[in-house]
Amino acid sequence: MAGKTIDFIFDFGSPNAYLAWKLLPDIAARHEARVNLIPCLLGGIFKLTGNQAPMVAFGGIKGKMEYELLETRRFIAAHGLDAFRFNPHFPVNTLLLMRGMVAALRAGVGEAYLDAMLKGMWEQGLKLDDPEVFVAAANAAGLDGAALLAATSDPEVKAQLMANTEAAVARGTFGIPTFFVGDEIFFGKERLGQVEAQLAKA
Repeated sequence: MAGKTIDFIFDFGSPNAYLAWKLLPDIAARHEARVNLIPCLLGGIFKLTGNQAPMVAFGGIKGKMEYELLETRRFIAAHGLDAFRFNPHFPVNTLLLMRGMVAALRAGVGEAYLDAMLKGMWEQGLKLDDPEVFVAAANAAGLDGAALLAATSDPEVKAQLMANTEAAVARGTFGIPTFFVGDEIFFGKERLGQVEAQLAKA
């Protein structure tokens, strides 16, 4: 059935959002679904829900972070995502990137921007909270980096990002990546099989 949608709630600061996006378009295509990109601020989600980054929440639990890394390695190997590299500048402040994503969606170049900046963050190891690096990465992808940078200061863009974040939390989002198929929520790249099963039922 045509007209199905996957809401993809993401922040460039999440390596798991990068890994999920590498699979999501193909999943959508198999089920004639559309991916609705919803940029949100992970820090804002954490603040509104009382959540914490895994390295903070689980850092004191023996074996937990080692297992998280093992699962990531398994996921990368299973799907041939060998271009992935942990960003040496992590944590990168993604406010500029996320406002840029809102601006790119408004300009009709959302997917191109998403691909370029995820690649910059999680393949090329760029420090994308530096405006000069941001502009150069956008230009290299054929986008107007200067225009996107200017748009990040637009009050409507800023307001949209905050509204997205608050609306995502209101729906039950507590972390990234989160997916919605209809009213069904799925959290984490490991749930992509469940996302696909839900699409098949829709």
